[in-house]
Amino acid sequence: MSQTALDPQTRPEPMTGSVPPPEQGGAGSGPTGGSEGTAFAVLLSLSLCHLLNDMMQSLVPALYPILKANYALDFGQIGLITLAFQFTASLLQPLVGAYTDRHPMPYSLTIGMGSTLVGLLVLSQASSYPVILLAAALIGMGSSVFHPESSRVARLASGGRYGLAQSLFQMGGNFGQAIGPLLAAFIVAPRGQGSIAWFSGAALLGMLVLFRIGAWYVRNRQRAMPRGRRSGGNAPAALGRNRVLFAIGVLVMLLFSKNVYTASLSSYYTFYLIHRFDLSVQTAQVLLFVYLASVVVGGLAGGAIGDRIGRLPVIWFSILGALPFTLALPYVGLVPTVVLTVLIGLIMSSSFSAILVYAQDLMPGKVGLVAGLFFGLSFGLGGLGAAGLGELADMVGIDAVYRICSFLPFLGLLTALLPNIEGGRLPGWLLRRRA
Repeated sequence: MSQTALDPQTRPEPMTGSVPPPEQGGAGSGPTGGSEGTAFAVLLSLSLCHLLNDMMQSLVPALYPILKANYALDFGQIGLITLAFQFTASLLQPLVGAYTDRHPMPYSLTIGMGSTLVGLLVLSQASSYPVILLAAALIGMGSSVFHPESSRVARLASGGRYGLAQSLFQMGGNFGQAIGPLLAAFIVAPRGQGSIAWFSGAALLGMLVLFRIGAWYVRNRQRAMPRGRRSGGNAPAALGRNRVLFAIGVLVMLLFSKNVYTASLSSYYTFYLIHRFDLSVQTAQVLLFVYLASVVVGGLAGGAIGDRIGRLPVIWFSILGALPFTLALPYVGLVPTVVLTVLIGLIMSSSFSAILVYAQDLMPGKVGLVAGLFFGLSFGLGGLGAAGLGELADMVGIDAVYRICSFLPFLGLLTALLPNIEGGRLPGWLLRRRA
């Protein structure tokens, strides 16, 4: 099976019936084929599985207060748990993506969900810190298989609306991360660590749905009729290999600024609220859910807006636009803290779909590699950030961590270095609406 058969310019078939091929211009242009070119049944099924996958993953950081109390862990050890499951995902995802670019494995999605299931069962019975690390690593391995292939299927089912497809897919993951703390607060916290095993039912459901998606993927892979690779006009070819690699490097730095800051919230926000405002664990978990819910909304909006106005304006706003709010966060009271974290979540989460689709346009024909690389980097940078911030919190205190991290969105200025591959007459570093 050649890679061109998996190119986005194919004629995907939804779960029932067929879908006309997209008729679309250069990268970042709005779709002209309409919604009939988008296999929404497949995208929503993928989003559901992403919800289940990330919900189960989010149980790990949501359990941190419980694990910290039960096993007398310090912040550094908490950070290492995050590193264990995010590093395995980060290390393996680009390798999985690169391999499946050449050798598609539709049913590997089911296998990946199975690894997450095993990790949950091990975590529910873990009685020592090393076993907790092993369980976290197994959950990370599940993500390393799930994300690259799911992102490829989402692009195949997009009908040319790549930003919308990726944001719908990402919406499920973000919502899964959001409800994890609530499940931990109202199910796991009162019933104990062993209740994590109850969520194996969600993993089994995900495996069944992913098996059906795998069958759809096989049918469309075999029937795919390539119409030439779409690469945002000829921009990536004209840029040259070094310029493309430089742009990828800039995107990595932007992900660094976003993911290290969001790691400070997803991993330590509950501790910050408990320490500074003397909240209960359950109240802090509910406020963590409020923040993560804003991430769901922002992620969905970012992809759809990027399809209409281009990726670069979204990338600009999604990182640099959060700066005033991150700078203010460490110095305000409880209610403003909740409001500011919601605004930060809305703004910062809008960037991932735009960054991913922009990178895929830079490197046409390498959908799996790019998805694996950027999902993997998101996990890896988040894991490294969590581990580093945990050590920093042990040394200088959790309040100082948020003061230091508040300057990270300044790295959004690096967006000025990205090339304009989306057409139009204005330079790519300027915010502009495409006519």
